[in-house]
Amino acid sequence: MAKQLHITIGDSLSENILELNLKGKIVVWREMLCEGPTTFQLGTPEFIALRTHFLSENYQVSARDYQEQFLSELKKLRDLETFEEVILWFEFDLFSHINMLAAISHLMENKIDVPIYLVCSKKVKGEKEFVPLSQLPLKILQKHYEQKIHLNQDDLEMANLMWQLYNGENPQKLKNLIKIKTNFEYLSSCIRAHIERFPNAITGLNALEKNILKLIKNQNISSLNQLLGYSLEYQGYYGYIDIQIQRVINKLQLFYEVKEHKIELTPEGNEALNASRNFYRVLKNDEFLGGVKMYDFLYDSESHKILKL
Repeated sequence: MAKQLHITIGDSLSENILELNLKGKIVVWREMLCEGPTTFQLGTPEFIALRTHFLSENYQVSARDYQEQFLSELKKLRDLETFEEVILWFEFDLFSHINMLAAISHLMENKIDVPIYLVCSKKVKGEKEFVPLSQLPLKILQKHYEQKIHLNQDDLEMANLMWQLYNGENPQKLKNLIKIKTNFEYLSSCIRAHIERFPNAITGLNALEKNILKLIKNQNISSLNQLLGYSLEYQGYYGYIDIQIQRVINKLQLFYEVKEHKIELTPEGNEALNASRNFYRVLKNDEFLGGVKMYDFLYDSESHKILKL
């Protein structure tokens, strides 16, 4: 059997892969590149400074933790001559796919010249929703592995281009690639989800923020903890983890109030959902999505275009 390099999105999945007794080495990708500023080249002083500042400010991740959890794993991808194939293990969502694009770009930068395969989560027969790879029974995970997708040169170059554009100055260029056909089954949906993270031109809220307000309006939610659970379950293609969703909920405090037995929308929350008032100036901050500031652009839901302010 070929000597394999497995790049996995998270520790739980890595533990399950070990139980499959697949030969080779595992590198665990512990990053959330879908949020905050990024640069095209990984591991440079600029990249490290941007990421450690963002993660420290927003998620209390120390520079030492970042070194141990991510940078030490990234260094393992420098010495690739001993491997005969690379297996990428990533989920269907935006969180995973942005990380996957970065990983592929990094492999190409290191001029890897071996077959690259993708094992991706997908709907399992009998299940209505996607089941994350880390939650699959080993028997089904093994089947996913056996059905892994070979990524051809066009796929790899497209992933590299998308990562470059994600770090570029014009997200519309990335949006223009949505309809390009590749062997990444969910990439178009993930890029579309990313584009809708920019503030809506009419309301100032993005799709994820609007969805949380809709949950408050339409569900009988009694506590912030329950709101977090609903928001995680019904977030669609974003794949945000709990601390990311919690930060979005905290940002939206103007739009809801916690009563004794129920969370309800405030007048501002109803205005935002009814699109009768624009809250762009209220919500505006200096946060980045890849290479651009989130509030330097607007998403036009009618034309589906990104407009630069």
